Amino acid sequence: MELNPRRVALLVAANTALAPFAIDAYLPAMGVLAESIGASIHHTELSISMFLFGFALGQLCFGPLSDRMGRKPVLLSGLVVFILASLMITTADSLASLLAWRFVQALGGGACVVNSAAIVRDCFSGREAARVMSTMAMIMMLAPLVAPAVGSLLLYIAGWWLIFVFLAVYAGFLLWLLGTRLPETRAPGLPVATPRQVLGNYASVLRHREGMGYICAVAASFAGLFAFVTASPFLYLEYFSLSPGVYPLVFGVNVVMIALSNRLNIHLLRKRTPQQNLRFGLTVQLCAALALVAATAFDLATLPVVVALVMLFTGMIGLITPNAISSLLDHFGHISATATALLGGIQFSCGALAGVLVGLFQVEHLWPMVLTMLGAALLGNIGVRKLTQAV
Repeated sequence: MELNPRRVALLVAANTALAPFAIDAYLPAMGVLAESIGASIHHTELSISMFLFGFALGQLCFGPLSDRMGRKPVLLSGLVVFILASLMITTADSLASLLAWRFVQALGGGACVVNSAAIVRDCFSGREAARVMSTMAMIMMLAPLVAPAVGSLLLYIAGWWLIFVFLAVYAGFLLWLLGTRLPETRAPGLPVATPRQVLGNYASVLRHREGMGYICAVAASFAGLFAFVTASPFLYLEYFSLSPGVYPLVFGVNVVMIALSNRLNIHLLRKRTPQQNLRFGLTVQLCAALALVAATAFDLATLPVVVALVMLFTGMIGLITPNAISSLLDHFGHISATATALLGGIQFSCGALAGVLVGLFQVEHLWPMVLTMLGAALLGNIGVRKLTQAV
């Protein structure tokens, strides 16, 4: 099969969209789900962190396997695990069973999504790879924009369990689409790494100063994002007393902002380097986090103020992530899936940790969210400026 940039972006975006659908579709149902399993909304929100931990582990385990066996076998096997776990979640009757099956679901999702950036790197490099990733990310942004609205509708039609049936159906569609429309992109003549070499490959990425700077940027901005995502059901449904029907609107504006910044990134890449765009996005993100802390401290954190500042913070993901990933993979094209797996493992672990910091202690205020977002923004800016060279 012939693969052009648009076709790659469409197929990879459809695959990558599985993760935001799995995370965001059930957010409007969080309160109802908490009642169904007899847990508080804060503890039920920990199912987001459990998913992120499983997703991180799935990428770390299956990324090297993808470099060894090829993209398609790992991808399709992950989809089968995701489908089965999604159906089992519909039977969950306790917090423990929900967390356990979310973890298994995430392992399958990690095996799928770890291949996305590797497939792009198999086909493209440099500015072209960054442009394809930005196009892919723009398409992918439809998933978190649509997911909460779909979740609200399915919640209204039948209940929270239908959301996970929907996820199983979407994964089944991907199983057919990628199984029939995506060829194997890993070159057949590449050497196969032994388990010892895999550990050595991970170590080589960890020792690479500039590469770790790019990983730090992605992981920190992702942690800040998931501090908000984890807190958002409490923030909007309880703190600001919005209805589940309105929730997708105030949540979705963040996705629109990310899509716009992705479009801006594609435009700016004509004259600026990926590294310049990355630093600009991190700076704006830090300013937004500082403004959120100030608004909370001076009791100015009204709904419009919080929505606007969170939009500015999350919107910078469109300038940070594609440029950081393409810059990282320029150094590790020969082990792209392994490098992507390590990136994903650290990224999703940081997102999970941010969610735990926000939800575990059941603080009925904005402080856990805004302080975690500020800490993440500081770490991202310091990491990039200390570990990478300005280009």
